[in-house]
Amino acid sequence: MRKAIIAIVVSYAGMAQAEEVVIAALGDSLTQGYGLAVEEGFVPQLQRWLDGAGAEVRLINAGVSGDTTAGGLARVDWTLTPEVGGMIVALGANDILRGLDPVAARKNLEGILQGAQNAQVEVLLVGMQANGNYGAEYKQQFDAIYPELAETYEVLYADSFFVGLMQDGVLPQLSDLLPLLQADGLHPNATGVAQIVEGLGPQVLELAQQAAD
Repeated sequence: MRKAIIAIVVSYAGMAQAEEVVIAALGDSLTQGYGLAVEEGFVPQLQRWLDGAGAEVRLINAGVSGDTTAGGLARVDWTLTPEVGGMIVALGANDILRGLDPVAARKNLEGILQGAQNAQVEVLLVGMQANGNYGAEYKQQFDAIYPELAETYEVLYADSFFVGLMQDGVLPQLSDLLPLLQADGLHPNATGVAQIVEGLGPQVLELAQQAAD
């Protein structure tokens, strides 16, 4: 991972004197920073990570607590202002919590990707995995949405928002994650967010590189 980060940073050096890249983070409470001091949220911590990597990137926090894929679709057009060159799409967790139809979630995410494509904005699509509460078929349908859409629209793809918390590609049991979560057992605390940023940071750098090209 260290070598991969170094390689991305080196390739990013060519952007150093270029115009600042603006990236919007379209998401829900995980993106918005629910339950955390402003500076401890996902976007501010990711901004500091990018600054530390020498990236000329400015992040916009377009996270809305409680938002679903439908909510993201409803506001994607005004999120994609002319200054935005890249977009992180991290939506679907609330669809899963509410047991919403995977077919509808797919349609909403596809609409978001189409909007970005029309605006010529590069995208990093962040996957979400359903738990088993609604059965194996629901989980299979939902989990398949993200890699399939990423392939169809040829956008960057991260397996999971929580990749930085995974061990050997698997999310640990809840009991092992508790030190990284807030009291609700759902949202990461500041330490958890820092690990999430470490996991997603290299792909956000790659998104910035694409947006700058």
